[in-house]
Amino acid sequence: MSTQDNGRQGNGHQGVVKLTRKDFVSDQEVRWCPGCGDYSILAQVQKVLPDLGIPREKFVFVSGIGCSSRFPYYMNTYGFHTIHGRAPAVATGIKATNPDLSVWVITGDGDGLSIGGNHLLHTLRRNVDVNIILFNNRIYGLTKGQYSPTSEFGKRTKSTPFGSIDWPLNPLSVALGAGATFVARSVDRDTKHLAAVIERAARHKGSSFVEVLQNCNIFNDGAFEPFAGRSVRDDRLLYLEHGQPLVFGKDRDKGIRLNGCRLEVVQLGDGVTESDLVVHDERAEEPNLAFMLAHLDYPEYPVPVGVFRAVDRPTYEDLLEDQIQAAIRQQGEGDLEKLLHSGYTWTVE
Repeated sequence: MSTQDNGRQGNGHQGVVKLTRKDFVSDQEVRWCPGCGDYSILAQVQKVLPDLGIPREKFVFVSGIGCSSRFPYYMNTYGFHTIHGRAPAVATGIKATNPDLSVWVITGDGDGLSIGGNHLLHTLRRNVDVNIILFNNRIYGLTKGQYSPTSEFGKRTKSTPFGSIDWPLNPLSVALGAGATFVARSVDRDTKHLAAVIERAARHKGSSFVEVLQNCNIFNDGAFEPFAGRSVRDDRLLYLEHGQPLVFGKDRDKGIRLNGCRLEVVQLGDGVTESDLVVHDERAEEPNLAFMLAHLDYPEYPVPVGVFRAVDRPTYEDLLEDQIQAAIRQQGEGDLEKLLHSGYTWTVE
């Protein structure tokens, strides 16, 4: 961040310049492949941040390794390009020691769910107040097209020439299983929806996890085209709205109903009305419905996008601060010099 701009703050502060998207665009050349879905995600993040009312110097972007991990270079904020899979751990340390910062983790399906899966799980279960955006293109793009943890069964790649025999991970199910308090999904090319989801995540107090279905036009082009393409998405995406029945279709003539313990697609009419459908409740304390929705997949079902879960729970950094203050009240202020010279000590000559 340039020193001359340190006085510029968000529009929540009186007497200062209102920020715009341009304030968050760095001077670095964006070096993703032309046509990559990463450009869209970058643009929507830069579009949303000025509206949050947060000073620009309070933003920190942390990434691991992968195509998505170049993200901090392209944001005119503070940032860390860390090591493979460890971005959530670094972000946890940043937030725990500087709780007033807005901390973002940028990761991919390989970085976040393979080598970084353990760190991702524990960041979510602790409810650290960080925003995690996982770019899911179902492939390893940076290393030239190997299959990833989210690649479909039977996927032929350079590392699986006879087809993958791994069952793919479901990122939303992983987040819900870890107890994430905010879980959502969007699509790179649906920019209006993507921006709205990113803003919801940013305003959530606690761990937010957003999966973005992102096209890699070089190594896995069209992976989501069958249901997310412009000409078909109205009929094949299910846009989740809190408190509303699960209705979808270009003519809003189809819906999702609960049949025993299983969700099923029904055609509205002939005695089937919206009152028969499941009503989406993103605030339900138990994530049972969200977990079922996370497993809906094309072609048997429409693919859900939007907010699956948004609940309140004390954050890790708030609980940590409370614990520290309680210890100080009980034992007094600590003395590092006294601690270093207490107990058994040795003099090394």
